[in-house]
Amino acid sequence: MKQYFAAKAEHPDVLLFFRMGDFYELFYDDARKAAKLLDITLTQRGSSAGAPIPMAGVPHHAYEGYLARLVALGESVAICEQIGDPAASKGLVERKVVRIVTPGTVTDEALLQDRRDTLLLAIARGKSGFGIAWADLAAGRFLVNEVANEDALEAELARLQPAETLVPDEEGWPEFVTTRNGMRRRAPWLFDADSGRRQLLQFFGVHDLTAFGIDDKPLAIAAAGALLGYVEETQKQRLPHLTSISVEASDGAIAMSAATRRHLELDSRIDGDANATLLGVLDSTITPMGGRLLRRWLHRPLRDRATLRARHQAVATLANGADSELREAFRAFGDVERILARIALRSARPRDLSTLRDALGMLPSLREVLAPLDSPRLQALSSELGEHGEHAALLARAIVPQPPVLARDGGIFAEGFDAELDELRALSTNADQFLVDLEAREKAATGIPTLKVGYNRVHGYYIEISKGQSDKAPTHYARRQTLTGAERYITEELKQFEDKVLSARERALSREKLLYEALLDDLNTDLESLKRCAAALSELDVLACFAERASALDWVQPQLSDDPGLRIEGGRHPVVEALRDEPFTPNDLVLDEVTRMLVITGPNMGGKSTYMRQNALIVLLAHIGSFVPATNASIGPIDRILTRIGAGDDLARGQSTFMVEMAETSYILHHATNESLVLMDEIGRGTSTYDGLALADACARHLASANRSYTLFATHYFELTALAEPSSGIANVHLDAVEHRDAHGHETLVFMHSVKDGPADRSFGLQVAALAGLPKTVVRQARARLAELEAHRDAPSTPMTAQALDSPQQIGLFAPASAALDALAAIEPDELTPRQALEALYRLKALG
Repeated sequence: MKQYFAAKAEHPDVLLFFRMGDFYELFYDDARKAAKLLDITLTQRGSSAGAPIPMAGVPHHAYEGYLARLVALGESVAICEQIGDPAASKGLVERKVVRIVTPGTVTDEALLQDRRDTLLLAIARGKSGFGIAWADLAAGRFLVNEVANEDALEAELARLQPAETLVPDEEGWPEFVTTRNGMRRRAPWLFDADSGRRQLLQFFGVHDLTAFGIDDKPLAIAAAGALLGYVEETQKQRLPHLTSISVEASDGAIAMSAATRRHLELDSRIDGDANATLLGVLDSTITPMGGRLLRRWLHRPLRDRATLRARHQAVATLANGADSELREAFRAFGDVERILARIALRSARPRDLSTLRDALGMLPSLREVLAPLDSPRLQALSSELGEHGEHAALLARAIVPQPPVLARDGGIFAEGFDAELDELRALSTNADQFLVDLEAREKAATGIPTLKVGYNRVHGYYIEISKGQSDKAPTHYARRQTLTGAERYITEELKQFEDKVLSARERALSREKLLYEALLDDLNTDLESLKRCAAALSELDVLACFAERASALDWVQPQLSDDPGLRIEGGRHPVVEALRDEPFTPNDLVLDEVTRMLVITGPNMGGKSTYMRQNALIVLLAHIGSFVPATNASIGPIDRILTRIGAGDDLARGQSTFMVEMAETSYILHHATNESLVLMDEIGRGTSTYDGLALADACARHLASANRSYTLFATHYFELTALAEPSSGIANVHLDAVEHRDAHGHETLVFMHSVKDGPADRSFGLQVAALAGLPKTVVRQARARLAELEAHRDAPSTPMTAQALDSPQQIGLFAPASAALDALAAIEPDELTPRQALEALYRLKALG
């Protein structure tokens, strides 16, 4: 317990896994907390100050599963190991905290999600904005950026989704930072730019940071220094796989706010159905590292037209048939990227090395597939794969075809790789025959047919004779153990053999450990080249995925035009089309210098939101290098995708649905440019009719005239269709629906899902309500009330104007109505018997 208290004093804020024999034990509050979180038994051990000591434990051979659950819950765990040899130690075995596992620093395969990056991120702030630094220790990536304000910071956090976030322990942090899972407050002085610069210079062994492109970014340097200090503090070892640091500038990508990512459902949905997201439809990558790269691309669509055109051309080349051969080759590759990180951190397991062996062995055949392909990007990636014949040959000679899970079990190295190891193994292998021969000789010499020679881990080798025959044991047999029905003996010959064999086994394991460390050393000498190879494999996997999706889903290559505007023919929503059984109705979109905004009207469920989102997703897909769901697409320069879609409140921040709507609208009006794509859905619906109408009108006019963005503006305010005046840059389109009676005489509503020019003539709101299952009496009353309101409107077909908004003659939504009218509205004549009709008439007469 003295050792435990010393270790716990150094790490008071994390759970302490304290190694005791075959278990990791937790004590006191750690035990209570772990027992609750892991649903394990809370016991006690001894006492302190007269009270029992709470204790909970997990088996050391299965601890990773428990550790993964704790990390997923945002907990950090210090691992305190027995670093002394129990067999050689006198008294207590020496123990020491060897690493601290935190949500953002995990590298163990069992603790990581295959297809999602696990990022540690640090934020520094100053007068000019924020510096952010993030690292993926499991892949060896280290990046930084600087952003100007809180909105940009929130967008970056939404893009990166760090598992753990480090911030200075100061007041004034916005809620989207302080409410994150895995948020850690650190001493403010750790986020100092000067000390951060010194840390980075020392870590990378350079004289200045100019080569990394961050020398003029003090806030980014401050964040990077804080992150690096935290990693070194928790990992307690060198980090040779972090070989560089680079800037991922925001202006190189199409900007998307946190709300936009949420509205477009890129890789997540509120209901948790990941298959019904863009990533769920798009991701057919073979390798986990390819899946992670695709997710990064999806959240960071590029603006660099040269890079995108190279990707499109590569996908077009692969789509001619080479993608299937390339994808088949990838089935032999594992997660090379993360394996290399574990090799660098010296935590790689034997099966990591066998996976790397198989991957490197496949590189020549992969290059053969790529050699005839006419694509500059594919040929560049083929070159980046590199020549790794020596390492492939070394691993092929060294590692057995199916190595054990753990290095400590031995049996890793193939026969013939090391002569000394082969000799030691031979001693152990020949032991069985020696024991058979010894048993036969002793039976013959003693005349005891039931004599047996055996072995157990506690007492070693022995000769066993039953109790009834023990009086025949020769005098040179020394008793080793007495059992209920037998006696066990040892002879000098058997003792010498035991010493020789057991020594050989221990020496063989020691030899394997030495060889294993040397093999990791050898691989680390070429780590940079191997990392470039892994990066090239990841990109090839993604490009082949794009080619497969293009062929399977009938997508086309988009044209990235230098002229402004969006021209999409036969566009389709990639997710809706993939999940629907019935055919999807394609639609066109044209936005250019003449038409900057489309005001979209039509019924609920008619497809307005689908139409808007599909065009945003087509633009996004084109800017990650993918083909797009359309028959033709020409896309001019785009700098942002901004959306205001859906209703939802934020109770945690005390914001109503309308407040959230207005906050997102405000962001769009302040940030949209003439190269931005803006989606606005039902602005103003969260407040009174005329307030909402006035706001929607003003927002639409501002976007069309001041921002001049490419805007899709869906609304149920038909008055807004009057905005489409000559030279306004605004046009009307609508999605139609048709009413008809079925064979039983019931009215049904058929949504056409086709976008047509001009405004809609009605909204079909009552018909949609009936489809949703509202009681018939409610629908009838609503229909009667609607007729009354329309009859009293001053100018039912008058377009929306500023004068109309100020008109004192407008009818309120809930104008008084007589009891007779209400009763009449509730009557359904076709459902009344003659007697009921007569009674109803008398009731109406009485109301009059």
